[in-house]
Amino acid sequence: MADPATYRPKPGEIPTDPGVYRFRDVHGRVVYVGKAKNLRQRLSSYFQDLAGLHPRTQTMVTTAASVEWTTVGTEVEALQLEYSWIKEYDPRFNVKYRDDKSYPSLAVTLNEEFPRVQVMRGPKKKGVRYFGPYGHAWAIRETVDLLLRVFPVRTCSNGVFRAAKQSGRPCLLGYIGKCAAPCVGRVTPEQHRELADEFCDFMAGQTGPYLRRLENGMKQAAADMEYEKAARLRDDIAALTRAMEKNAIVLGDGTDADVIALADDELEAAVQIFHVRDGRVRGQRGWVVDKVEDVTPGDLVEHFLQQIYGDQSGDAVPREVLVPALPAQPAAVAEWLSGLRGSRVDLRVPQRGDKKALQETVLRNAQQSLVLHKTRRAGDLTTRSLALQEIADALGMDTAPLRIECYDISHLQGTEVVASMVVFEDGLPRKSEYRNFAIKSFEGQDDVRSMHEVLTRRFKHYIAERAKTGEPELAGIEASETPESALPGGPIDPETGKPKRFAYPPQLVVVDGGQPQVAAAKRALDELGVDDVAVCGLAKKLEEVWLPGEDDPVVLPRSSEALYLMQRVRDEAHRFAISYHRNKRSKAMTTSALDTVPGLGETRRKALLDHFGSLRKLKAATVEQVMEVPGIGRRTAENVLGALAGAAPKIAVNTATGEITTDAPDEIVVPDRSGGSTE
Repeated sequence: MADPATYRPKPGEIPTDPGVYRFRDVHGRVVYVGKAKNLRQRLSSYFQDLAGLHPRTQTMVTTAASVEWTTVGTEVEALQLEYSWIKEYDPRFNVKYRDDKSYPSLAVTLNEEFPRVQVMRGPKKKGVRYFGPYGHAWAIRETVDLLLRVFPVRTCSNGVFRAAKQSGRPCLLGYIGKCAAPCVGRVTPEQHRELADEFCDFMAGQTGPYLRRLENGMKQAAADMEYEKAARLRDDIAALTRAMEKNAIVLGDGTDADVIALADDELEAAVQIFHVRDGRVRGQRGWVVDKVEDVTPGDLVEHFLQQIYGDQSGDAVPREVLVPALPAQPAAVAEWLSGLRGSRVDLRVPQRGDKKALQETVLRNAQQSLVLHKTRRAGDLTTRSLALQEIADALGMDTAPLRIECYDISHLQGTEVVASMVVFEDGLPRKSEYRNFAIKSFEGQDDVRSMHEVLTRRFKHYIAERAKTGEPELAGIEASETPESALPGGPIDPETGKPKRFAYPPQLVVVDGGQPQVAAAKRALDELGVDDVAVCGLAKKLEEVWLPGEDDPVVLPRSSEALYLMQRVRDEAHRFAISYHRNKRSKAMTTSALDTVPGLGETRRKALLDHFGSLRKLKAATVEQVMEVPGIGRRTAENVLGALAGAAPKIAVNTATGEITTDAPDEIVVPDRSGGSTE
């Protein structure tokens, strides 16, 4: 734990210009990024008496070992640079909004030749247009089912689409009129894309033109005595009307706005946002955040706007953003949002009327979300801090282990031996730093030797990275030095600006096992001269914690937060090791007659399987059909079919599920599901 006075900048050294600053720890990793209108005034506030700082700010300044800054010309530039650095470095102590649940969105894959309408979760993909998010997936499916009557866009998966194309028969939706059936050529790619564009326009709020067009068509059909067509158009109008009624009008003036509300307490805050387009609520989403310092509602709003709009552009940024409190520099934030949209964006707090009433509704949702989050054990900052402190007390550590690494060994009767390393920081998994190890020096059921090898390899990497800095410790870096000049070969890669692999040591190493595994891990650290990392093991049977050199285990209370966190860490390491082991075993077991075809590489093998879907269908194809695959000539096609004709039945393993299949129709293959970690 560093003393902030050791790296405090000299008086008068800090400029009074606007800028962005970074705090780094002793290993050179960025732990906090902030911006200020006046750098000198803001940074000086961190170096006052520790007793006057917020508890989390105290932890941050004592974890850091240096501070650096960059001046900019305007507050808008500071806002942009702060967002870029937070995204690049992912600092531990910055405000991080986490989704309070996984929200589905309606997605249209405009990046495909035949766009597809589907439900999507997770990160957004380039070339896909999204609507929502929605509270429930079933709400999306009901809306899509109504709209397909008017906009019969493809909704099937790529596999179903290829199968229908090969068979020449559309799926059920094609027969009942809810798909234009581009798979069998009923519409051209251009016509199908036009349908997809119209679907997107309707979902974006441009409903009037389509309803008027259908109404005019219905009246004309009735006047021409085409009563069946008129009835069909009448039903289409009713379907669109029902789809629109699912999103009630909340703002009568057809406003495009995002309405944000915030509910907080001393430790955490919950944020809810309603996306209003054309006066209707088109989506809702929620986040929760730990307060890492003494932040105001305006500060939380500013961080939230950075996170949600930082990667957006164009119409994804609405014309109006209604917030519960204005940031410290509202004009700069509004200018930044306007630059993202390409036109003016109003940032304001609603005072009365429908917009104020809607924000009160959003606030009630935020309050309920915060109450619900408080009941979730793993997400509670106080609970996590208590668990870390209980672990430190039980193991006799001086400080709470902010970084924990856990290792597990997995194999099947001594074959395909692998190991996993998972990382928990502040009691939460940091998946970007998970690592897998393939044990190649020997084969056999020897978890002790495997554990010794893994710990040796991991900490050899750490020692090598630390040796490149030229100093064993980095606490003596002057505050005015940049990390690139002070640490030419240190933990931060000068080319990418991101941490190198294995660059940071843990405070605690946990191994899955008992006394033998703990002794092996400790021996590996001792051989490398690493004496500042605590080691323990967690045995599965009785959930006992073993320490090196101790004959008796440490028994944590069954209801303790420390045991709960240790179990989470151990189970995550076990899961990660099992996944890697199964993947390696599946690759080793997978065989294919295509592997023996001369001149047929991996790319063309994949193209063949993607085109036909299976070896059985490929085997039944003609030479001309095989030649339809790009890159396959007549000689290669003949070689492929010849290899398949003389091939014995092959076994294949689905790498995702572990299921084993065979192309022999009369054979039964019993899958071996005994993989996993052996104790």
